[in-house]
Formats: sequence, C-alpha cells, structure tokens
Amino acid sequence: MERAEQRLVSMCDERARMLQEQFGVTVNHVHALAILISIFHFEKNPSAIDQDTFARYTAMTSFERPLLNGIAYAQRIFPHEKEMFERQHGWIMKTMNREGAPLQDEYAPVIFSQDTVSYLARMDMMSGEEDRENILRARATGKPVLTNPFRLLGSNHLGVVLTFAVYRPDLPADASVEQRVEATAGYLGGAFDVESLVENLLSKLAGNQDILVNVYDVTNASEPMAMYGSQMPDDKPGLLHVSMLDFGDPFRRHEMRCRYRQKPPMPWSAISNPLGTFVIWMLVGYIICAAWSRYDKVTEDCRKMEELKTQAEAADVAKSQFLATVSHEIRTPMNGVLGMLDMLLGTDLTMTQKDFAQTAQNCGKELIKLINDVLDRAKFEAGRLELEAVPFDLRSLLDDVISLFPSKLREKSIELAVFVCDDVPKLVIGDPCRFRQIVTNLVNNAVKFTERGHVFVRVSLAENSSVEANRAFNGMLNGKDGKVESTANGAFNTLSGFQAADERNSWEYFKLLLSDKELHSNELEGESSNRMDAADHVTLMISIEDTGVGIPLHAQDRVFTPFMQADSSTSRNYGGTGIGLSISKCLAELMGGQISFTSRPSIGSTFTFSAVVKRASKDTSSDSERSLCEALPTAFRGMKAILVDAKPVRSAVTRYHLNRLGIIVQVVNNLSMGIQAFGQNGATKSREKTSMLFIENDIWRPEVDIQLLNRVHTLRMKSQMHELPKIILLVTSEADKDKYGSTFNTVMCKPIRASTIASCLQQLLRVEIPERKENQNRPSFLRSLLVGKNILVVDDNKVNLRVAQAALKKYGAKVHCVESGKDAISLLQPPHCFDACFMDVQMPEMDGFEATKQIREIEKKANEAKKEQLTSAESSTFVEWHLPVLAMTADVIQATYEQCIKSGMDGYVSKPFDEQQLCQAVSRLVVGTTDPFMT
Repeated sequence: MERAEQRLVSMCDERARMLQEQFGVTVNHVHALAILISIFHFEKNPSAIDQDTFARYTAMTSFERPLLNGIAYAQRIFPHEKEMFERQHGWIMKTMNREGAPLQDEYAPVIFSQDTVSYLARMDMMSGEEDRENILRARATGKPVLTNPFRLLGSNHLGVVLTFAVYRPDLPADASVEQRVEATAGYLGGAFDVESLVENLLSKLAGNQDILVNVYDVTNASEPMAMYGSQMPDDKPGLLHVSMLDFGDPFRRHEMRCRYRQKPPMPWSAISNPLGTFVIWMLVGYIICAAWSRYDKVTEDCRKMEELKTQAEAADVAKSQFLATVSHEIRTPMNGVLGMLDMLLGTDLTMTQKDFAQTAQNCGKELIKLINDVLDRAKFEAGRLELEAVPFDLRSLLDDVISLFPSKLREKSIELAVFVCDDVPKLVIGDPCRFRQIVTNLVNNAVKFTERGHVFVRVSLAENSSVEANRAFNGMLNGKDGKVESTANGAFNTLSGFQAADERNSWEYFKLLLSDKELHSNELEGESSNRMDAADHVTLMISIEDTGVGIPLHAQDRVFTPFMQADSSTSRNYGGTGIGLSISKCLAELMGGQISFTSRPSIGSTFTFSAVVKRASKDTSSDSERSLCEALPTAFRGMKAILVDAKPVRSAVTRYHLNRLGIIVQVVNNLSMGIQAFGQNGATKSREKTSMLFIENDIWRPEVDIQLLNRVHTLRMKSQMHELPKIILLVTSEADKDKYGSTFNTVMCKPIRASTIASCLQQLLRVEIPERKENQNRPSFLRSLLVGKNILVVDDNKVNLRVAQAALKKYGAKVHCVESGKDAISLLQPPHCFDACFMDVQMPEMDGFEATKQIREIEKKANEAKKEQLTSAESSTFVEWHLPVLAMTADVIQATYEQCIKSGMDGYVSKPFDEQQLCQAVSRLVVGTTDPFMT
C-alpha cells in the first residue's frame, strides 16, 4: 500500500509540476509581449504595431504559450478620450452584451487580437464585472491574475482568463500602487481552455490510464470550483493525493487531485513480506549463533594449531639436529672404514685378499649412498635442498652413466643404449650431479628388474615429445589392452625386438625424432640459430625404457612412496630400499619438471621425467673449471662406415654414436647389401672410401664367413679395393667374443659409447689422436697441487687423523696432525709454515667453528700490525695473511655448511672424502698461496 501511495504521489506531483512549468512559460511570454507593446506601440508615433502585425506575430509565437487559446490587447481609455478614440479607429466600443459602451470612469477596448479570439475585437473589457475586477487587480499588483472558471465562448469548455497590465516604459521598478495605476497603458488578456490543455498535457505522460486527475479552483475553500475532470465525491474510498498548483495569482488558489481509476489489488505482499522478514530474522539469528559457535571453535583450533606449530618447529629443529648427529656419527666410523680399506688396497695383497677388501669397500660405499639418499629426502622435505647451476655436457654425462653397468649387463645379456636428439643443446647449465643421480637411479632400477631385452635411455626436447604424444594411442596405458607395431617375424620394432610398455619409444614414433635431421636438415640448419636465440631455457624430456617384469597394477599408486616396494618379494629377489624413485621425483620437481611412468606387467616399464635447463653460451665451454664437457677426437671426421642392422631403432642409436665422431654411416638391413656396398667406393678418393664395417651380432651367421671373404678377395682382384675395411662385430655379452673366428678385426661389447668407439678405432686404424690437456681431476694434477705443501689436520678422532694423513701424503703433502682446536690455534700463530688447514667441526673443548673464528681474529690483528710497519708504497702491494681453512666433517646438512661459511671457513669437505672432492676443494684454495710475512 505504501508503494501504491508513493507511485500515486509521484505521478500526481509530476503532472502538477509540468502544468505549473507550462503556465510559467506562458506568463513569461505574455510579460515579454507586454514589454513589446509598451515599446513599439506607445513610444512610437505613429505606432509600429497594427492589428495585422499583432495577429501575425501572436500566431507565429503561439508555441511559446501552450496553455492560451489566444491573446488580445485592450487599451486604457478615459471618458474624455472616448470620442477621439472611436473617431480615430472608425468603430464604436461595445460591451460584452454587444451594446454601445455607456458612460463610465474608464474603458478598456480591445484594439489588437489574435485570430483565435478575434470575436473580442472592439469589446470593452471593463464592461464585464469579473473582467473589470481582474483588470483592477492586475494593474494594482503588476502580476498576472485569473478569473473564476467559466464556459468559454465558441468551445463551451471550462476556462479562465489571464489578465496582465501593460505599463508605460518610464515606470520605476519599485513603483507603488498609485504609480502603477497611473502608468497603466493597457491590458493583455488570454483565455485558458483548461479542459483541452490539461487533457493534451496528460496524454503525453505514462500511466495516464491508471489515475484520474481533477483540477480545482479552491479560492473559496467551502465551494471548490472544478476546472478539469469529472466530479467525484471526496468520501469515495481509495487513495487520494492533492498537489497544490501555483499559477502566480496571489488572490486565487488551485489544486490537483489524483486517485487511482480502480481500487489497488489485495496487497498479498503485506502478508508475505512480514512472514519472509520473520524467517530471514530467524535465519540471521541462527547464522549469528552458528558463527559465534564457529568462532569459538576456530579460536580453540587456532590455539591448538599454534601449539602444534610450536611442537612441529621444535620437532623440525630436533629432526635437523638428529640428522646432523646421525650423519656425523655414522660417517665418522665409515670414514675410518673406507679410508683404511683404501689404504689396505694400496698394499701388496693376494687376489683373494684384494677381492675381500674391494667387496667391503663397495658395501661401505653403498651404505654411504643410502645415507646420502635419506639426507637428500630430509633436506627436500625441509626445503633446504639446493641445486647448482654449472655447464655440463649432457651426452658425456649419459655416457658416463651407462659405463657404470657393464658387468650387470653382460651377466644378463641385455642391451643398454643411449640416444640424444640432435636439437638438444650440447652444453646446458644445471646441476649435473643431481641430473646424474636421477638417471642413475632410474637406469639402475631398469637394469635390476630386466632379465631379457633392453634398457633404452632417450633424451629429447619437450616440444618434440609432445608431437609424439599427440599421435600415441590413448588406450595402452598401465596394463590396458592395445596394439603395438611388430615386424613380420613377430618381433617388435624396438631396440631389442621385445615389446615395450610405452609405444612412443617404438620405431613408428622414434623415427619422428630422426625425420627432422634426415628429411629437413637444410631447414633446421637455417632455423637452429633462431631457436637458440628464441629461448634461453629448454625443457628436456628423458625416458628410460625397459623390458623387465613391469609393475603390478595394485602397486603402481605407491611407486614414488619412500621405502615402499611392489611387495615383500621384490626386496628379497632384487634388493634395494625403495627410496631411489622418491628421491628422483623430488629432484625432478626441484628442476622444474615432473616424473611419470607407464608400466605393463610382464612387458616392462617406461619412466619419463622432465627438467628445465638453460642453454650454455658459446664461451662457456672454455671454462675448464666448471664445465664437465668431454671433448671427442676429431681424427675420424669424414670417414665412412657401413652398419648392418635390421632393427631400425638400434641402428639409429649406433649411428648416433658414430656421427658424434664425425663418421658418415650408411645403414643396410642385411649382410648381402653391406657386402655389395663395398664395390661402390672404387672411384672415390681414399679418404672417402668405406673404412669400416659394423655388424650386429644377430645379423651374423657362420655360413657367411666364406661369402664375405670371397667378396673382399674379388674386389681386390678387380682393383676396386686396395685397403681392406675393418670389420667390427657388435655383441652384448663377453661370452660372445669367443664364438667367432678370425673374420673380424675386433669384437666390441656393448653398451657402446663414442669414447669407447674412438679408442677401438684408434687401435684398428692406427690413427694418431693428439693428447688432450690433462684433466685437473686426475691424481697427477692433485699431486702437483699438494706436493711439498704443509697441511695441518685437526680432528679429535685418531682414526680419522690417520685416514686424512694417509690420503694427503698419497699426493706428496707434508701433513701435521693435532687433536684439538686449541692446539691448532697455538700452531697457527703468524708467522707459520702451513699452507692449508683441514678442520674437523665437532670436537670437545673447542669446536672447529670457534677455532676458525679465533684464527681469523689472530690473522686480522697480525695484518693490521704489519700494515702499520709498511710504507705507503709497500702497503699497495701488501697481501694480507689468510690461511685456507676447510671444514672436515661428516655432517652434510645445509645449516652446517652455512655455519661454516659464517665462521670464516673457506670450503667444505664431507667425510668420507674421495679423490674428486679433495681435488676440487684444494684446487680452489691451495693454488697460489704465498706467505706475506716472509717478505
């Protein structure tokens, strides 16, 4: 009901406002017309306005007076002017009754009129009682005045007459009533057809059909006079709104009354809204109560979480301390065990004794590896595992990895191969140790669980692997049925001919990686530089495929869970702890990639992981201290070879390794085609002739020995072959070497690498290979660094002292040992003769951190004292005393390393330290050490 009333009020006020605005516009124009007549009629002699001019002007400006039907001007005439006025105009004034005007105090004859009210011409407006009253009020007030409603002549509609006084121009603005009456020159009047005008106005407004509008003259409040609208009793029920109308006449009052045409419908919302409001308030109350209860519960949970957080932080600290303690306590005796075994192996031992010592040493290294894996897992969970960013040769690194498994492979007669796509950069920047750790873990698992077939490591760029994935079928995943491409004899087009779990490594998809080189080599040469510049980072996709036992379906969801294996028999049959895959997953994610697998029981598994590395710049390879790049000999570039292999994947892998040496390879499917290829080289230069023939073991048959020898003899007799090519047989087992006769120049056992091929060909072809610069990681280089150097070793464990002393003396160093930090400080008072110090971290009385801090303080004071004794010229060349101090501890936690650097130590050597680690640490610190106090 309130909304209905508000709507009625809004519509009624809108109509009243528009009617008032239109009336105001009309009055303003009448006022302007009065000024126009005052200027151009009274001040001009003769007058500039006549009836025709007035009629035309008012007709053309009628749009400015929308509420007036017409307008007329009556001039003020006194009795003594009547006769002259009538004689001048040629007509006689008449009253409203069309009779001659009688004698009276003044007259107001209409001299100008609009055509719509031309019937008023010559009429004396003072002859009508109500008109006379309006005229007198208008000239006295100077405002427009209205008559009572009456029926207009012609239309018989209800209307009113608007009267406005016209004054002479000399009337002052603040004139009194007497002055205005005296200055009155005439009167402008206009008829308002209220019914027509209001109806026309309301028809333009929206909602006109919904409400009834009545306009009243309420000057006499007891008897209101209707000006517009049908009569309606005020006591009729329903909503009613009254809007006052101000037409500018101070003596008359008007109002507009509005009501709905029909009674508003039953306000059901008045029932539903309170009910809805009640329901809403009930819900709000419930929400408030629930929120308050929830707040109390959350507050209590937060308190418990804070307690748990405190406990977790304390547990994390305790865990780190526990790991540091356990690492130190286990590594300390292991350092003695491995060190003593290494010293034992350096003595004269029988074969049996040497075998026992080597077995014990290998077991110790496996235990150290297990400890490292556990610590890596703990550091990853704590967010403290960090990666290096150094350049390394990915291909050489993979060659090193597959060289770790020759004995296991030859025992099982399985094939291990590596293939790296040509678009993979030669040098990349990343963490080679962690990358090697992932690949080694995955290859070790593949070799462990494979009894026949192959293990295949393939590296490509992620974008190329996605091309293969788009073409791979979706049905063959994790044991689901699917079809894999096979040859006519039932073998599969894989590396070894055995079916693989992932079709993407079969020949059908593997050849997509080769097509870029074989079919579009020219295009790639033009775009390779653009691709190098386009992205600094590349994503490598590494897959390790095996044809082993596979992973049971029920165990595939816990493959990456630490210390979990498929079942209890796995550990009994194959060994292992189940932590390698967990570590590999952590490292892959740390490298910005991920790891996944596809496995089919009794068929095999394929593990795939990605890693984001950075392309190495061209000048990076010259950094011999950081790069792990292994340079291959160039003496074989341009040589030609024929490879006889019926398996396309395996032949592509062999060709990949030969191409790395610059050898041009022609692949044929059978031995007959290989023999025929010899005769095609007679007209070529000797350098371009085929120099070698590689034959796979499964291609060779004993009966072809004579055929091959006869073919070679025939070619020599025809002078088509002056030098016999070297014939090389490729086998997968050492036992196969003794099965073949003297037909072959050599038998090469797999896995093949570019470096092993180069070494074999150097002996066969007697090619001179220039010796490379000696690797700085070799013992001879380490000896050159340490020979004659005075090294101080500080450790509270006598066994560790003996091990460190023996390891350093092995390379020619002069070693002095002490068992406490205080003894080390007494020996290191400048000047002293030591070139470096190996400091144990955990010692009684004074640990290595505190001892190093005091050594640095002593050196600081000694340097300041020395500077005070030097002249300004000598101080510019003065080299401060700084003894290299290396932390020697079994604790490899990141926090311990940070504490070492903070206390002033220069490096970090973990126990048990090996030859490579010792070389890296010493080469950074010992080289170029001088004694500034001896100058």
